[in-house]
Amino acid sequence: MLRYARSTTLAAVEGLTTAQLDHLHDSASNSIGALLAHMGAVEQSYQIMTFEDRLLSPEENARLATALTLGENGRRSLRGLPLESYVNELTAIRQRTLELLADRDDAWLDAAVRVAPRINAHWAWFHVAEDEINHRGQIRWLRARPPNEGSRSVKPTEG
Repeated sequence: MLRYARSTTLAAVEGLTTAQLDHLHDSASNSIGALLAHMGAVEQSYQIMTFEDRLLSPEENARLATALTLGENGRRSLRGLPLESYVNELTAIRQRTLELLADRDDAWLDAAVRVAPRINAHWAWFHVAEDEINHRGQIRWLRARPPNEGSRSVKPTEG
């Protein structure tokens, strides 16, 4: 499921330029690049929570917070990277996930996540896939509406 979701995400962004990755459809939307950064941050957070049995450290939270929460700060900060940068980051994160999952069994998937006991690891990793699929849908919607076809380009606000 994780491999398939990633392959369709990569197909959805194939060939995009930095300008296309940074484009904001309107003042409330996220850019495609920001959505890719978000996917990586969500996965890293769940790696820490499920494989390391802990919450994000203050340093990790500071590093991942913008991509996790997106919004105005994400519109300002998550910009200027080429597609290769996002793809390389997502690939490295997913490779680590798959390596760590290979060492786990069904009992591990069924067990409650110690730092979030209302969920189990199976739910956590389903959520990673579901989150990516949801944002891939947003990416496809945004990609179908490039700046030169009626949507207006919005500059992120300074602040």
